[in-house]
Amino acid sequence: MDHTCKICAKPIKGRSDKIYCSTHYKNRYHKKLRYASKVAAIEINGYLKRNYAILLEVLGKNKIQLKVYRNVLEKKWFRFKYHTHFHINSKGKTFFYVYDIAWMEFSDDEILIVRKR
Repeated sequence: MDHTCKICAKPIKGRSDKIYCSTHYKNRYHKKLRYASKVAAIEINGYLKRNYAILLEVLGKNKIQLKVYRNVLEKKWFRFKYHTHFHINSKGKTFFYVYDIAWMEFSDDEILIVRKR
């Protein structure tokens, strides 16, 4: 059974489950894979930091919770898609967290921002 290298498409000799023709191409493939993962992680961490800064700015230093309109966060380019974790309370409401600050969609227009104590 003949098969070819995943990178250079040269025929592979040896074991039947071999994927690369040499260790050079194997290392090259995994280096590119690690680089792509690192770039994605840096991008997502940037979004998380930005979201946290926006929530902190809107909430202020001394307030524990605040209700704001959704467009206030949207105007500051808040990305609702990015959060660190979430929690569903006993009433079935979902709180989305960015580190220690959470937000919940209170209604269609309003967002409740809460600082975890």
